[in-house]
Amino acid sequence: MNTTHMEQPVEEQTPLTDNIADELTNEQNETPAPDVSDISAEEELTQLKDAHLRLMAEYDNYRKRTIKEKADLIKNGGEKVLIGLLPVVDDFQRALDTLEQANDLAAVKEGVQLIYQKFMAFLQQNGVKAINTVGQPFDAELSEAVAIVPTADEEQKDKIIDTVQTGYTLNDKVIRHAKVVVAQ
Repeated sequence: MNTTHMEQPVEEQTPLTDNIADELTNEQNETPAPDVSDISAEEELTQLKDAHLRLMAEYDNYRKRTIKEKADLIKNGGEKVLIGLLPVVDDFQRALDTLEQANDLAAVKEGVQLIYQKFMAFLQQNGVKAINTVGQPFDAELSEAVAIVPTADEEQKDKIIDTVQTGYTLNDKVIRHAKVVVAQ
C-alpha cells in the first residue's frame, strides 16, 4: 500500500482547487451588480410592515363602521313600522274628532271598524298574524290555557273552545301566546 498518498496535505493532492477557487471568485466579480428593481431584505420588510399596518387600519375602520351601522339599525330599526302606523294614528284622530259631533252611532262604529281593518292589514303586511285557536286542538307552543272546562262531548276534549286574548306570530315566531279556554 502506498501511505504517502494519504499523508499528503489536501492542497498538494489537488493543485487545481486553487485555480477553481480563483475562477469562482472571478465569476462572482464578473456577475453584474444587482438591479435597482431588486429589493433588499430590509426594504421588503419595510414594505411588508407598511402593508400590514394598512391592512390593520382598514380592518379597524371596517369594524368601527359595522358597529356604527348596527347601532343605527337598532336605534332606528322600527322607523319603517312607525312610519306605516302614522296613517292609522291619523285615522284614529279623525275618528275621535268625529265622535264629538257624531249623532249617528252606526257611522262611528263603521269608521272604527274600518280603522281596525286598516291596522290589521298593516300588521299582516309586516309579518304579524293572529293565531287561529277556537276549535283547534290545544297546543302549548301557541297557546296558554287560562281555564279548563269539563265537557261531555268526546270530540271537544283537549280542544280550544274560547279565546280570552288573541295570540300573534311574527314571521311564524310566536310573539304573544293566545290565552284560551280548553275543554277537558
